Amino acid sequence: MTDFQVSLSTDAAAQQWGDKAPLSMHENGAVIHIGDASDVSATIGQAARTIDTLNIKRVALTGNWDFEQQWAFAMSYTRARDAGQITWADNDDKSRLEQHYQAMRFTRKLVNDTPEDLSPENLATRAADWIKDLGGDKVSVDMIVGEDLQKAGWTGIYNVGRGSERPPVMLEVDYNPTGNPDAQVDAVLVGKGITFDSGGYSIKSSEGMLDMKCDMGGAATVTGALGLGIMQGLQKRVKLLLCCAENLISGHAYKLGDVLTYKNGETVEIVNTDAEGRLVLADGLIRAEETGAPLIIDAATLTGAAMVAMGKDYHAVFSMDDDARDKMLASAKAENERFWPLPLEPFHKSRCPSSFASTANSTSQKGGGAGGASNAAGFLSRFVNPQGKGWVHLDLAAAYHGSASAQMPVGATAKGIRSIARMLADF
Repeated sequence: MTDFQVSLSTDAAAQQWGDKAPLSMHENGAVIHIGDASDVSATIGQAARTIDTLNIKRVALTGNWDFEQQWAFAMSYTRARDAGQITWADNDDKSRLEQHYQAMRFTRKLVNDTPEDLSPENLATRAADWIKDLGGDKVSVDMIVGEDLQKAGWTGIYNVGRGSERPPVMLEVDYNPTGNPDAQVDAVLVGKGITFDSGGYSIKSSEGMLDMKCDMGGAATVTGALGLGIMQGLQKRVKLLLCCAENLISGHAYKLGDVLTYKNGETVEIVNTDAEGRLVLADGLIRAEETGAPLIIDAATLTGAAMVAMGKDYHAVFSMDDDARDKMLASAKAENERFWPLPLEPFHKSRCPSSFASTANSTSQKGGGAGGASNAAGFLSRFVNPQGKGWVHLDLAAAYHGSASAQMPVGATAKGIRSIARMLADF
């Protein structure tokens, strides 16, 4: 089968293709016209979606393409199911593109897989196996499963996941290229791994539950980022912590009014079982702080409030450490990914008050009320050092599209893996 050839041109399309048409066809393929485009990546993405909707299964990028142009095509052309194949343009970017594409495809597949196929243990195992495949003997793995979580004191993951027949898991992957078991841990990545979120007894509507297989998008994103970093030659010791559970209803599920006691002494009243992501991340952040790492990044599809604020174009960035926040934003800018800061102040710790515990896990208002994304970040700040030094929280509003758009296919995006990988290298 001959590949469908796609090239770029700064010339306008012939008039028969329409006024300022971004795409024209010829006998062997298509030309994307970027000459008048105010956003070249968006124009390429829209053209790639058009080509994919024609069910063209093999494309070859020909002529002059730079890295970002090829990446924009790949992000938009690569659909969730039965994706086509891409042959990269003949330039020096091929190896780098293959590394990025492998990480993107891995991340997207994890998120797009059905919740039946992706149990908490399956998520943890697949993430660990992929990192081990990339890092070899530089990687060690530890998994705490089911009732052992309660015995170890990881109360958030245990309680959120105990309503399911499939047990919750805390995964710890240690990538240590130094070969020294006593080496400083340079960074910790913490990912929310809720493989399906029914909302628990604070049950979601059917419509609200439909896309909740994506609620482990944070776990997939930080795994994809670490894998990309390893492929790029990362020489820092990094730990990956995935907090994996299914949030389901049963006679053994956690309930509204329960009070959880965490390892750091914080007590949390459950006022909304659908605010479960922050409960599992709290365990991950406590463990991350135990390592003494100067950089902790957590990532989660945490709040609808972040999506209201950011749409599906940006990931929200929170930090009480100005330097860490600025470096995260600089990493995103360097990688042409859209991140944007939202406010987090010490007073946000107290925005979920409780009469029965040191804090509640949310408020009684739907979605956490006004400032819900910042309030969730404030809750998490209770589980890192008091100043939040070196901690960055990412609320991944752009991780998943429930329906296709003119520029992006339906499903997971893998946006963020590039920025986090760069942050690991540069921090």
